[in-house]
Amino acid sequence: MPGQVAYQIMWNRLISIVEEQAQALVRTAFSTSVREAGDLSAGVYDATGQMLAQAVTGTPGHVNAMADAVPHFIRDIGLDTMRPGDVYLTNDPWKGTGHLHDITVCTPAFHKDRLIGFFACTAHVTDIGGRGFGADADSVYEEGLHLPIMRFASAGTVDPTLIQIIRANVRAPDQLVGDLYALATCNDIGRARLTEMLDEYGLDDLDGISDFILDHSRRATLDRIAALPQGQAAAHMRIDGYTRPVDLHVSVTFAGDRVLCDWTGTSGPDPKGINVPMVYTKAYACYALKCAIAPDIPNNAASLAPFEVTAPPGTIVNALHPAPVALRHVIGHLLPDTIFGALDQLMPGVVPAEGAGCLCNFQMSLRPLAGTGGAGDAEVLVFNSGGTGARPTLDGMSATAFPSGVMTMPVEATEQVGPVIIWRKELRPDSGGAGQYRGGLGQVMEVGPRAGYDMHLSAMFDRVAHPARGRRGGAAGGATTVALSDGTPLRGKGRQHIPDGTRAVMGFPGGGGYGDAAARDADAVRRDLALGYITPEVAQRDYGLSAHDVQAVLAASVQGDEGAGS
Repeated sequence: MPGQVAYQIMWNRLISIVEEQAQALVRTAFSTSVREAGDLSAGVYDATGQMLAQAVTGTPGHVNAMADAVPHFIRDIGLDTMRPGDVYLTNDPWKGTGHLHDITVCTPAFHKDRLIGFFACTAHVTDIGGRGFGADADSVYEEGLHLPIMRFASAGTVDPTLIQIIRANVRAPDQLVGDLYALATCNDIGRARLTEMLDEYGLDDLDGISDFILDHSRRATLDRIAALPQGQAAAHMRIDGYTRPVDLHVSVTFAGDRVLCDWTGTSGPDPKGINVPMVYTKAYACYALKCAIAPDIPNNAASLAPFEVTAPPGTIVNALHPAPVALRHVIGHLLPDTIFGALDQLMPGVVPAEGAGCLCNFQMSLRPLAGTGGAGDAEVLVFNSGGTGARPTLDGMSATAFPSGVMTMPVEATEQVGPVIIWRKELRPDSGGAGQYRGGLGQVMEVGPRAGYDMHLSAMFDRVAHPARGRRGGAAGGATTVALSDGTPLRGKGRQHIPDGTRAVMGFPGGGGYGDAAARDADAVRRDLALGYITPEVAQRDYGLSAHDVQAVLAASVQGDEGAGS
């Protein structure tokens, strides 16, 4: 039996294996949401379905939800029916990762003719049929093709009937089928690397390493929780919602051997597709708690277990079938900031101010105009980010996705996959909330179709009417703005036409500030002004910089630009 050192090495090896699994998916996926934005996750599980390790690459909403998903595969498929070469999949929002656009693939791992564990991965696909990615559906039945937990491949043979059904129901069949093969392949890479590790150490199964990982993670997490001051705190956040504002209420309790997170009092479901299945609420609630309490303990079933998340059935954060859930991320990504409001009372000086929260996504549906010779319809999904909240000792991060960790898509990659032009994409001055530490900046984007195409834009934004709040005296960040280039306002959510000759102009939100702006270091204010992060008006009004100092900074910036140009 291996010793403690060998088990620790194998633990690190498993993390490396699942990271290689994730990187293989990035390299082979067809959808830009996976290749460019990293909207995916990968993990390895023991024979009972307990998550042992997750990839560094990926999102909490995927990997923490997959921690619950693999036991569903075990129950629905049946251990006694599993064979080498099998591959299973689903996009069930309540058994997967929260909406139909995420496909989770699970592969059993066999070693010496014995089932020893599972590999699983998830990726967001650009299209799954139905209305398309957006909030406009009235039920999950309108949101696309539902794939229950089922076999993608049996003993190495892919199900041709399933492929036919998928191809007949989606707008980009080659892309989606390519993504499915990429998901299956990356799991197989993980399985092969695991076999190499077991052979190297002369092991027949994962039982020993599983016990080691789960036992050490559980004890380390419980030690962190036991060191917390016992108590309870509540917080509230109001956000835009779709048909009406949504109130998020959370209560966090430090209870000795566990942390309780309860969403009683939160608004009921929305008629449109922003509702959140419990599996996704749990994923992001656990992530927020773990970031604050035990951020350095690896993520696995045991380190997540002491965080107990509850919500009354039928609330917007515990939506029941058949509620529409396509944009569950819009609310799900705002749950951590709501929790941080409670944690700031229990753990002062630890958590940041509120940030943009949800990804600033939009999808463009493009159709060729009659007689223009356009090449065909296209669906282009764009991932973008606002600013994060300022931290207790640092400014917020600009144009950075928190809590999802998804990357902003490059302009070149977006324009390559469809007939769109991104005319402008730049940081948004003054969008970071003022404070001793400034909130991160959002972005400004201006987009439109290429000549000969008609365009509809599906907006997926929040914080239009409810910007990110500052903390400990910090100011709010800039609110989201959405309009046509002629000034006509657009809604923050929903499918909307972009008339020929106009563009969509979007200002993504900034993060809130932390602490009193009067305490900000004067050199930091001058630097922000020189870099264009704040305007002269804000430098004087919010930070108290004198008119003389403002003129000196601007003059030095002009001289520096002229020097660089020469």
